[in-house]
Amino acid sequence: MNTFVIALFALIAGASAAAVRELEKEVPILSQFQENNVDGSFKSGFETGNGISQEEKGYLVNAGQKDEAQVIEGSARWTAPDGTPVELKWLAGPEGVQFQGTHLPVAPPAPEIPLAIQRSLDWNKAHPNEESQPKLQ
Repeated sequence: MNTFVIALFALIAGASAAAVRELEKEVPILSQFQENNVDGSFKSGFETGNGISQEEKGYLVNAGQKDEAQVIEGSARWTAPDGTPVELKWLAGPEGVQFQGTHLPVAPPAPEIPLAIQRSLDWNKAHPNEESQPKLQ
């Protein structure tokens, strides 16, 4: 899970640093908040004078259990160098991390499965244990 958190902060830092480098001047912080709770949950966020904002919240799932994990939800907004507004959302948890944003690349659709292979897959699904049983002679 720590890998997810590190990757998340690196992504946010990179986006914020790129925007600040572009302006090459001090940018005022218009608002900032941070809340850390004893149950492991937190909320934080900020907004800058040049339109960059970020909000994040985290909480524990299955607290005190073997499969305890941190879940982090957040979003960041800024303006790209070409003037396009950008919004990035993320969800990191026990199942991995998911990012959403219209600026992110989209994978091409998967190719269709050839008919002969699909027939083989269907047959295997319909006959799951036939190969593991001993054959009578």
